Amino acid sequence: MNLPMTRRPLPAALANLRLPVIGSPLFIISNPKLVIEQCKAGIVGSMPSLNARPAELLDEWLAEITETLAAHDRAHPEAPSAPFAINQIVHKSNDRLEHDMQVCAKYKVPIVITSLGARTDVNDAVHSWGGIVLHDIINNTFAHKAIEKGADGLIAVATGAGGHAGVKNPIALIHEIREWFDGPLALSGAIATGDGVLAALAMGADFGYIGSAFIATDEARASDGYKQMIVASTSDDIVYSNLFTGVLGNYLRGSITQAGLDPDNLPSSDASKMNFAGAGAAKAWKDIWGAGQGVGAVKSIVPTATLVQRLSDEYAAARRRLALA
Repeated sequence: MNLPMTRRPLPAALANLRLPVIGSPLFIISNPKLVIEQCKAGIVGSMPSLNARPAELLDEWLAEITETLAAHDRAHPEAPSAPFAINQIVHKSNDRLEHDMQVCAKYKVPIVITSLGARTDVNDAVHSWGGIVLHDIINNTFAHKAIEKGADGLIAVATGAGGHAGVKNPIALIHEIREWFDGPLALSGAIATGDGVLAALAMGADFGYIGSAFIATDEARASDGYKQMIVASTSDDIVYSNLFTGVLGNYLRGSITQAGLDPDNLPSSDASKMNFAGAGAAKAWKDIWGAGQGVGAVKSIVPTATLVQRLSDEYAAARRRLALA
């Protein structure tokens, strides 16, 4: 018989969110405006460092985020902002990693989300300035490797997640991780409602990890066509392919068709040709739009604060429905 694992207390940076949600870093789309509004609403806001192009822009963006949130906290001590996170692609194709990590050190970024490889040196660097590391994983094997190399927590990317996603059922994936890991754990995969956030916690996660729903917000740096397609789509409109980056991921069928491709007959790509830092990668993500299977819950384009309030209301209603409130 497997007994539930006793959880260790969450790190201070993650312990007092108004809603147990981390906004996922959206390649090309996340920007300081979106991150700031997510944090002000009480959830972790995040963005990839690679969204700042040229690289020198990252310093300006982190200054904007830290200064704006500090001013908010001074004006609203009763409702301080949540911490923010920066995503670092640690794959060998990212030739900006050293530069971007130095900028993160300058601003003592509280949370760093690492993807596509676990590296002890990156984790040690974040710990040196007092930050914590959450690492993306798609299976239990990668989860073990991430923790062995010094990550503080995990983001379990299950089937149905937007962009690069795994194939594991979230119930199975969370169960296997929780058999041995008692630290911070977020679940990614088709979560776009407060009900989904509560379901993630019921499975054993500490946070819901939400991305696609934030594409359809006023602050997101996505085209109007992209936002409208998110609103109009359902899970039937999500295509799983490795063609565009060399890594399997979920994309909007309509964007693939607009690019002149047949979404039902896509060739496979060579994973060795992955490139997440160069112009080619940006162009692919500009034309081919990532999204997860939770898009059916997105009914309109709204301000970020409105979306977080909806999630919060749904979460509270779900707790009441299950007599948890």
